[in-house]
Order: sequence, then C-alpha cells, then structure tokens
Amino acid sequence: MRTENQIQSKINELTLQRRSLESRLTPLAEEDTQRSSLQAQLVRLEDMILMLEWVLNAPVGKYHA
Repeated sequence: MRTENQIQSKINELTLQRRSLESRLTPLAEEDTQRSSLQAQLVRLEDMILMLEWVLNAPVGKYHA
C-alpha cells in the first residue's frame, strides 16, 4: 500500500506531464496527425490523476445499510 505522500507525489508528477502535453497540443492544428495521439495521452493522464485523487479522498462508510 502506498502512503499518502507517495500518492500525492505521483499526482504532482502526472500533473506536470499533463501541463507539458497541453503546451505541446496548443500550437498544433486540428487536422495534425500528432494531435490525436497527444489528445489520447492527455485523456489517459487525466484518468490516472482522477483515480489517484479518488484514492486520497476515498469515501468512508457504508452506502447500503
């Protein structure tokens, strides 16, 4: 099991990667072939960040009593 600090560190790392991808995406034209690949990578990064944030803020308690 990872510690909270390790998870937060990974979130920070992925956030930096996301910013880098976003800056690479900005100058590309809509029809550029690289754009779709970078967009797919960006979606995967955002999903990973969301999952890690959910782990840090996991709901507690019972949903069905």
